[in-house]
Amino acid sequence: MAPDGVFSPLRRQPTHATVAEDGAPCRRRTERAYVGWIRRFIRFHGLQHPRELGEAEVVAFLNHLVVERRVAPSTQSQALCALLFLYQHVLERPLGRLCDLRWARARARVPVVLTREEVERVLGQLTGTPWLVAMVLYGGGLRLLECLQLRVKDVDLARGELRVRDTKGGRPRVTVLPAVLREPFARHLAVVRRQHLQAVARGAGSVALPGAVAVKYPGAAREWAWQWVFPARRQHVDRKRRRHHLHESVIQRAVKAAVQRSGIGKRASCHTLRHSFATHLLEEGYDIRTVQELLGHTDVRTTMVYTHVLNRGGRGVLSPADQLRRPAAGMQR
Repeated sequence: MAPDGVFSPLRRQPTHATVAEDGAPCRRRTERAYVGWIRRFIRFHGLQHPRELGEAEVVAFLNHLVVERRVAPSTQSQALCALLFLYQHVLERPLGRLCDLRWARARARVPVVLTREEVERVLGQLTGTPWLVAMVLYGGGLRLLECLQLRVKDVDLARGELRVRDTKGGRPRVTVLPAVLREPFARHLAVVRRQHLQAVARGAGSVALPGAVAVKYPGAAREWAWQWVFPARRQHVDRKRRRHHLHESVIQRAVKAAVQRSGIGKRASCHTLRHSFATHLLEEGYDIRTVQELLGHTDVRTTMVYTHVLNRGGRGVLSPADQLRRPAAGMQR
């Protein structure tokens, strides 16, 4: 950001989504998010056409999100990216300097973490594919979408590894596949393979491929190695008929119901299992750099947040009072 509260798009260009396999400028999820923000922007200014609006109206909308809506910095950044994309690529009128733009301040939050007993209670309420996905989230520290986007070639049962390629920060990594999951995973893949072979026999069995893989390897879309580990039951039509991976909402609803049935009294979600994975590793004494690599964090300071929720009191420090030989002697008098 330039001095005096002046924002220049030339100095801080946001990173847009990568190009999809069919050449579209954004992925479907990014497209839906951008369209939503553009609609809010238009409604905020009384349904005026964006061509009639300029930098001042963009600043007014973004400041409204910060002052009135009190949105998070990531939310404001997404809205800004959507509007910059609209004016530069759709209206072909790039925005100039955005003066007096107010930035949302990051609010420090301690993540919700489950104890090992609570994790067992939640997992005990799950069965089938939701149980397997939840076990991978907790056992390997994956984000939900990272887990659902795993392909068969990313699973190494012999080495006990999961290769996470399509990550939030764009940095592929290798994480652990729990030994307890190797047999259930093998049975699950056997079922998925039979379903895939049946689909291929019917002339189907194609999946979406990343980048230019479909151009370089025309037959890869039907190969077993490129299939989703957790495929959806039905095929979808997106220019081509092919199978997508399991939708996030299926697992989210299952985990939410499992948390309610377990009675643990915490607002836990799928991402809570990832938080619990990191915290429990630190409790076991693993180096924070190792945990950082397993989680895929770019900055170790992001991983440091889990040191504040260790089950060892404030900042994970052992109090000297806990080392006294007779700490409760005074209570007996």
